[in-house]
Amino acid sequence: MYVHFMQTKVLCIAAIILGITMSSTPTSAEPHPFSIHDMLAMERLGGPAVSPDGKRIAFTRRVTDVEANKSHTDIWLIHTEGSNMRRLTSHESSSSNPKWSSDGTTIFFLSSRNGSLQVWRIAVDGGEAVQVTDLPLDISGYAVSPDASRLAVSMDVFPDSNSPADTKKRLDEKAERKATGMIYDKLFIRHWDHWKDGRRSHVFVVPVAGGDPVDVMKGMDADCPSKPFGGDEEFTFAPDGKSIVFSARDAGREEAWSTNFDLYVSPIDGSSKPKSLTADNKAWDTLPVFSPDGKTFAYLAMEKPGYESDRFRIVLKDWASGSKSVLTKDWDRSPGGIVWSPDGKTIYTTAANLGQRSLFGINTQTGQVATLLHEGNVRSPAVAGDKIAFGMDHLRSPVELYTVSPDGTDLKQITNVNGERLAEAQMGEPEQFTFKGANDDTVYAYVVKPANFVEGKKYPVAFLIHGGPQGSFGNDFHYRWNPQAYAGAGYAAVMVDFHGSTGYGQAFCDSINQDWGGKPLEDLQKGLAATLERYPWMDGERVAALGASYGGFMINWIAGNWPDRFKCLVNHDGNLDERMAYYDTEELWFPEWDHGGTPWDNPENFSKHNPIDHVKNWKTPMLVIHGALDYRVVDTQGMSTFTALQRRNIPSRFLYFPDENHWVLKPANSVLWHDTVIEWLDKWTK
Repeated sequence: MYVHFMQTKVLCIAAIILGITMSSTPTSAEPHPFSIHDMLAMERLGGPAVSPDGKRIAFTRRVTDVEANKSHTDIWLIHTEGSNMRRLTSHESSSSNPKWSSDGTTIFFLSSRNGSLQVWRIAVDGGEAVQVTDLPLDISGYAVSPDASRLAVSMDVFPDSNSPADTKKRLDEKAERKATGMIYDKLFIRHWDHWKDGRRSHVFVVPVAGGDPVDVMKGMDADCPSKPFGGDEEFTFAPDGKSIVFSARDAGREEAWSTNFDLYVSPIDGSSKPKSLTADNKAWDTLPVFSPDGKTFAYLAMEKPGYESDRFRIVLKDWASGSKSVLTKDWDRSPGGIVWSPDGKTIYTTAANLGQRSLFGINTQTGQVATLLHEGNVRSPAVAGDKIAFGMDHLRSPVELYTVSPDGTDLKQITNVNGERLAEAQMGEPEQFTFKGANDDTVYAYVVKPANFVEGKKYPVAFLIHGGPQGSFGNDFHYRWNPQAYAGAGYAAVMVDFHGSTGYGQAFCDSINQDWGGKPLEDLQKGLAATLERYPWMDGERVAALGASYGGFMINWIAGNWPDRFKCLVNHDGNLDERMAYYDTEELWFPEWDHGGTPWDNPENFSKHNPIDHVKNWKTPMLVIHGALDYRVVDTQGMSTFTALQRRNIPSRFLYFPDENHWVLKPANSVLWHDTVIEWLDKWTK
């Protein structure tokens, strides 16, 4: 109650300081330009999880309540052909992560309906849910054994603890201490948005019928799933159910600058220590998936140690002999997962691809790759009988479920959960085009027209710059940086996938190395010029530039190196000083790779494209936004940016979120963010 009150109080104080009236969700069903309220009103679909017979699909539907400043998730069922959609769970506590039992009669899921996040199960035909696990700690992910007799569950424990109960006891004792100091002997001290307290995410095996959990990572000072974004796709049962294969980085004191994740195998009874299966590769190995016949397991592997944006390759490893081969050695895309066909002859996967996330089929004998679906942003493919089921979103729709034949024909949308909401929200038409950028390379860009576009009218421009920098602004429905939010406010949204972006080949992605302010800035300059020439209805005199993370760095870089182009700027979580940013971030492998070493060994690389050295050229009004829980780009970088702006007497505003990390996730904060940003753009461009 106190936390909720304080969050609301902080939100209201920020709104008063900024002179903003918090708006409420529209109640009219009349057609209206798309806004943040429409974005939050969209239900978010997750999954699919397909039944063993391929006839039914379990998926999640997440509903956002802006007034309550929270969301709620339930599990639904639908037949693969798109009929008989029905709700399976309806408890006041959310239910998520559905997985089928091997006989198809039961669905396991995660829920905190007893006060702790545990595994539950419910009969597919209905009835009351039954609690499966009752462990002392929350479960973050799980896997079901082939015969559904056991679960592999992940929990945060002290690596030297005797049991989850021992970890819980130690946490309770720590909470009773009056001294609050924390002592560290190695990095990480904190990661993403949490301070480290010595616990690790370990995988345990527990019988479904009840019994003590067994830590199959006993003693390992490593996490599985990986922190902060890993999931239960990083561990799996072996086909015989007698061992677990998992991915973890056991790098000791080098963890903060290492990307050396290995695959390990461990017996489910914990009778021996985990054995590394990929010790020969010093780069990233992850996502193990066994073939239907159990003889082979596929996994993803990078080749370059210390480089998190290297291309993943699919590796096939014989489970009996250990021999392996790289299936996608010559494919210049980075697969995002592995789904075997029932006959083992094809692996289905998705990959960033020219501004899309496409669906591919890969022949497991020849490595030949076929594009099954090019357009859109494909998520979580799964084999469903003679179809492939998946989620897909694009610039004009959030995720809905689809099916397609294995040869890429007969595409069918099987859910339309957000259809009515989309019909009410007037959106802009998207269009992708190319131009010649740095090095005369082909560069891709997207334009989204203003909602209710009128021929002959001139429109201001919102020039959106993506983060990463190894990222992309493509054909997807984004819940933080959605171009339709600007289109609905009367802007043309322009997004350039500059050098360094993903989905255009590894060389294009690698080209940003030690060149953060070079080719990307040239692409942005040439891209904006090409856009204005191609679309004369855009008003080149009324352009605002916005970016977050690397995009925020670029806003600061633009302020000093392209100072006369924009009417205003918006900088969210962007670095001002790359030298200092190295010392106050957490994942050191990232700046060491992108800037070619450490600041003491290669100081020139950290100063070559450093925004702080060009503050004397700043003149453009800037809105600065930052979150207190952002440990990737720390909040003092945003404060320093605002200080420089104020001291130079440049019109500026600072929006600070004491309860957000590198992203803005709370619904009410998202409303305030969008209201503040649009108001800032309107002030300077309209």
